[in-house]
Amino acid sequence: MIVTMTDAPLARTAAYHILNTGYTSSTGPGVAATVSYVTDGEFHLIVDPGMVASQSNILEPLAALGLSAADITDVILTHHHPDNIVNAGLFGNARMHDHHAIYHGHHWTDRPAEGYEFTASLRLISTPGHSREDITLLAGTSEGIVAFAGDVWWRPDGPADDPITPDREQLALSRKRILAVADVIVPGHGGPFRPTTTTPV
Repeated sequence: MIVTMTDAPLARTAAYHILNTGYTSSTGPGVAATVSYVTDGEFHLIVDPGMVASQSNILEPLAALGLSAADITDVILTHHHPDNIVNAGLFGNARMHDHHAIYHGHHWTDRPAEGYEFTASLRLISTPGHSREDITLLAGTSEGIVAFAGDVWWRPDGPADDPITPDREQLALSRKRILAVADVIVPGHGGPFRPTTTTPV
């Protein structure tokens, strides 16, 4: 995998809100996904609408932003593990995006996620390692590039050695690719963090 600065979105007009900060059984009372809302222009995206204590943990913060589930145009599934996708059905009007296709109503459109752009501020890259189908949404915002990385990191401390990775070397390559461009990382089961020299690779 070649890492280049072309991964960075060219514009910085996107904005985001964390709707639910996730946790794992070692850091919380169960397992919950970090669910994010990202917007730029006409696009209203939800990233990883997975397990939460209650669906209200997603819908109420969204309502506080003046939005309903029907307003969401696109849903990003960073990978196919149930804890990150079980509430995708809340957004029945939205286009669903994964590593190889877009799903909308009864339409299935094949396309690689790698390099797919919603706007000049929002693009997808392929970052396998936690699973074979991981993707990351890169958002150009006023605070820099925010990487919605799913479980490439579960939380700021990694884990350094993901116990379920099918390919540890591939995971390290994907982490390095994200670190080369991201100012902020939103992990799959924790709060956003700014990477440092101690961020697990």
